[in-house]
Amino acid sequence: MTNPAQAHAAAFPFVPTVKLLINGELVESSAREWRDVVNPATQEVLARVPFATPEEIQAAVASGKRAFQTWRKTPIGARARIFLKYQQLIRENMKQLAAILTAEQGKTLADAEGDIFRGLEVVEHAANIGGLQMGELANNVANGVDTYTLLQPLGVCAGITPFNFPAMIPLWMFPMAIACGNTFVLKPSEQDPLVTMRLAELALEAGIPPGVLNVVHGGEDVVNAICDHPDIKAVSFVGSTRVGTHVYQRASLAGKRVQCMMGAKNHAVILPDANKEQTINSLVGATFGAAGQRCMAVSVAVLVGDARHWIADLVSTAKTLKINAGVEPGTDVGPVISCAARERVLGLIERGVAEGATLELDGRRPHVPGYEQGNFVGPTIFSGVKPGMSIYDQEIFGPVLCLASAATLDEAIDLINANPNGNGTAIFTQSGAAARKFQEEIDVGQIGINVPIPVPVPLFSFTGSRASKLGDLGPYGKQVVTFYTQTKTVTQRWFDDNSLSVGVNTTIALK
Repeated sequence: MTNPAQAHAAAFPFVPTVKLLINGELVESSAREWRDVVNPATQEVLARVPFATPEEIQAAVASGKRAFQTWRKTPIGARARIFLKYQQLIRENMKQLAAILTAEQGKTLADAEGDIFRGLEVVEHAANIGGLQMGELANNVANGVDTYTLLQPLGVCAGITPFNFPAMIPLWMFPMAIACGNTFVLKPSEQDPLVTMRLAELALEAGIPPGVLNVVHGGEDVVNAICDHPDIKAVSFVGSTRVGTHVYQRASLAGKRVQCMMGAKNHAVILPDANKEQTINSLVGATFGAAGQRCMAVSVAVLVGDARHWIADLVSTAKTLKINAGVEPGTDVGPVISCAARERVLGLIERGVAEGATLELDGRRPHVPGYEQGNFVGPTIFSGVKPGMSIYDQEIFGPVLCLASAATLDEAIDLINANPNGNGTAIFTQSGAAARKFQEEIDVGQIGINVPIPVPVPLFSFTGSRASKLGDLGPYGKQVVTFYTQTKTVTQRWFDDNSLSVGVNTTIALK
């Protein structure tokens, strides 16, 4: 009798299949459900990805649980050296990784390298785990008594990652978790898993032992299995608010630690004293780079006072951007991830027009010679955007900039603080007083001052807030070491054989 894997191979003889990674081996799935991995610039099917079976998910978790028994005892220096080797391998394979990422995700080759590099920074930080996973000691807190803390690994942890950063966000997760002594089950986006799998192969080459890193693929059923599995102790998620809220509630109810970084509506406040050319260039790059498919993209610019006269210059600069496939030289804006994503963005643009916003630049259905089947949307700019309009209230996740206006900085701050999301925000000004007022009064987790996308370096932690984040601790940096470890507090006293007896003590106090 033909099994599902054999049937799949017979039906698609020339399309490679994406493998699972279980116990250090790349495994052909027995899944009955598969999905095409499609080049968004050409619609070429690059591979087919399986939706892992319950038995395969169980095998991945069981592999991690077995490996944890020895990995947790691996000296911290040995763990660090693996990540020193891993960062070297990523650097050596940067061009290949970027080419894979561009083919399946669509972003430009330069942006793909940036995606990988920002993840590489976290790998480098993981190599410093010896200085990050240290406890504290208080000597002689009472008569001959010391108290100290241990930061010990949790066990099997899991990560669920989105399509827009298929290298960076997996690298946010599993290196820090594994460096802390945990094992890991990763579920990358089913839309673009190829670069993630190549990164997993390089991790094995760097010396990560069998079972310490496992990779499964799939959709909602796999996500739910991760949330429910009793042997998974912690779950990290980056993606949409709808899915993130579901993951947080379901995994929390199952007793797990959970961190969910979710949707956004990032505002940039433009004061009229800002450097005009630098500000406009920053806005255009932060809005339309990666075709707007960044959770930290600037999607709303609040023009304060006379800055409202900058609209024509913004439009003029946006028109200079080159729309093309990510592999073509000089490309600024590649395709969005899928046909469905393109239609959603186009639908929101149409609703923006219908709801009364002024369409200053229309990027609908651009002609891209040689890539007529691509999922392209050009830079699009609306002015006169207000709360209550669909293009303001929803995260568009495409190359669309909404321009709102405010009479004063106070009015701009009130507008931003009234929005439920709190991923990132920025202010452009030459006034130190205005910048200080903004950073003090704004209720958003990550703030840029003349920096449009204020994603912190790995020495710090990603600190989105409000509806953009569920869970107290963010990815990477110091916070994630706390997330991936259990703090044990030890209070100890040792007696010499010749020491005097302290007698019976029935109080709570140490003497």
